[in-house]
Amino acid sequence: MTVADTTPPVINDSPEARHYNRIRRWLGVSDLVVGLVFLLVLLLTGWTGTLRDLAYRIGFQNYEVSLFFYLFLLLFISKVLGIGLDYYGFNLERRFKLTTQKFRSWLWDESKGFLVGLILGTILVELLYFTIRQWPQHWWLLAWGLFMGLFIIMAQLAPVLLMPIFYKFEPLENDELRRRLVLLGERAGTQVRGVYRWRLSEKSKKANAALTGLGQTRRIILADTLIDNYSADEIEAVLAHELGHHVHRHILKSILVQAAVTFVGFWAANWVLHYAVDQQMFDQMSDFANLPLLVLVSTVLGLLLTPALNAYSRYNERQADRYAFESIARVDPFISSMNKLADQNLAERTPSKWIEMLFHSHPAIARRVAAAEAWQRSQNANT
Repeated sequence: MTVADTTPPVINDSPEARHYNRIRRWLGVSDLVVGLVFLLVLLLTGWTGTLRDLAYRIGFQNYEVSLFFYLFLLLFISKVLGIGLDYYGFNLERRFKLTTQKFRSWLWDESKGFLVGLILGTILVELLYFTIRQWPQHWWLLAWGLFMGLFIIMAQLAPVLLMPIFYKFEPLENDELRRRLVLLGERAGTQVRGVYRWRLSEKSKKANAALTGLGQTRRIILADTLIDNYSADEIEAVLAHELGHHVHRHILKSILVQAAVTFVGFWAANWVLHYAVDQQMFDQMSDFANLPLLVLVSTVLGLLLTPALNAYSRYNERQADRYAFESIARVDPFISSMNKLADQNLAERTPSKWIEMLFHSHPAIARRVAAAEAWQRSQNANT
């Protein structure tokens, strides 16, 4: 029998999966367009200056307090403009029976998300404009260093500080599964600080798992939707992929990539701000009415770099898959887990090349399954 004869047929996407993902993409594009139009309207009409003046009146002419109120008004208006799309996204999950969340719970999550965004945003913009005021010539270098420091701190604190705001976690009670996963982590050279059951089923029917945190907050989280529907071998295969990111130092590499991208971003922001002041769009660099301009620069840069960053991410994911193949006894559980995740999460197995390039940070599931099957055949041929 030839190799071609042993290759299982590719499982095609269902019309339902195609339809669901098509709507999700258009929803994401629509949300992006609304945000860009909002920023452009603020800048082209001068309404950003009106918001700044209103913030000064509310903040009793105090710069720091007024900056907070300006950010609040900006985020609040943005939320109001986007709430319709957010609600449509919530209904989309209900329409395709992918969520168990009730409207009140969703609304509460939206409120918490707004407050968390306001708090984190306030820290960032206060530091940003502090550096602009104190060091107008080199602010962008200092702001870049502060941003990267905060980025690393938040990556460490997110599992213990941010994620519990939206989800409930509890230590995994399955001793045998916990032991297997901890041993898997030790073989990968990482010290896992705990294995937690992630109560995702309270809000979603989708399944997921992750290795989160840095240093003392490094932990394994497994969605209960994964634990309850997958075998121990399948869960081990999923986690082996996550550990592959640790083995190949993808977290460190991603931080370095992020540092390079934000360095370019802050340099571009500095150039644009100087140009805007020279053109008398703003009186001075520290006029926080220019915040929409900084956000616009960041958004445009992100859009331009998206294909390259997605390609880099897919390369990392393929490396992590290869580690999973090498670290588990058989690749069959990996293949079955990929197919089950595709069904459970209503993911596309075979998106077009353009869709994969522009929207996917992971290789198509069909490609991942094919890579696992090819690896298994190569192992069989060598034995």
